[in-house]
Amino acid sequence: MKSIEWLGNILRILDQTKLPRETAYRDAKSYEEVAEAIEKMEVRGAPAIGAAVAYGYVLGALEYNGPRQGLTDFMETVQGRLAQTRPTAVNLFWALRRMEDRLRDCWEIEDLDGVRKALIEEADRIAEDDRRMNRLIGELGNEVVPEKGNILTHCNAGALATVEYGTALSVIRAAYSSGKSIHVYADETRPLLQGARLTALELMNDKIPVTLIADNMAGSLMQQGKVDLVIVGADRIAANGDTANKIGTYSLAVLAQAHEVPFYVAAPTSTIDLKVATGQEIPIEERPAKEMRECFGVPMAPEDVNVYNPAFDVTPAKYITGIITEKGIVTAPYSVNLLKLMVRS
Repeated sequence: MKSIEWLGNILRILDQTKLPRETAYRDAKSYEEVAEAIEKMEVRGAPAIGAAVAYGYVLGALEYNGPRQGLTDFMETVQGRLAQTRPTAVNLFWALRRMEDRLRDCWEIEDLDGVRKALIEEADRIAEDDRRMNRLIGELGNEVVPEKGNILTHCNAGALATVEYGTALSVIRAAYSSGKSIHVYADETRPLLQGARLTALELMNDKIPVTLIADNMAGSLMQQGKVDLVIVGADRIAANGDTANKIGTYSLAVLAQAHEVPFYVAAPTSTIDLKVATGQEIPIEERPAKEMRECFGVPMAPEDVNVYNPAFDVTPAKYITGIITEKGIVTAPYSVNLLKLMVRS
């Protein structure tokens, strides 16, 4: 299953809200459709969102039918709409900056089709970069995985959260492919159950042993010595190593430290935001209340109950054993070593 696929003038999006019971697709023909798909979490995961907005930007250029000199202003509108969709995932803004820079490089191209071709090539490069980085994350991260052990993961940081292969699940896939005897515990991940619906599905499809658990069982498993390693993904990593990821990640990190279990974050360098000094500066998206009151259309709480539904929390760097990227594994002091990583050629 591919989270997104470019089909020439259409972005085919796997609707992840319907998995695992139904495999359905949205064929997005406009940037507005891409924006809606991201907001509704039909496509999700920071790397996948980054690639999706790149192609959404292309669709905006394909929609434009005015004079060449008006394209830049129109694309500012497109970029603004796509930027509003998910404020926490920094890959979104990273991809939009790349597309904006590519458009700026095309200022001498008078032919609109020539500009569009250049933008498609840039979006393709963003998608290919994600594939490459994910593979390297798996290869490098494999070294922290024991020859035999239980790995706990949260939410979905697999192929469905990226263009291909995954981040946290990339490490797990690489370890399993190398012959290591591993077993995965997948948190269900309330309230939208990405762990239950998506991570469990991916691992089962790959024949990797997986057991689904409720989010509040993790501490008990660690207490029993049944977790050897925690690996999660990330939506934004601050300059000091503080990391925003799916709500519930912070709790796991605290539990892991209390039980002396290594806690790793796996993410491409496009997720590192050196402009944000600490996790306190990361914008945290709050999702609609009905996601808590309902479970896929079935009422689960009083319809008028107040709801607090942040999509992410921030794990302080002091709880993170290491950050696995395509350029290497970074450890503390993160303020120094993340900067070194990002300036490395």
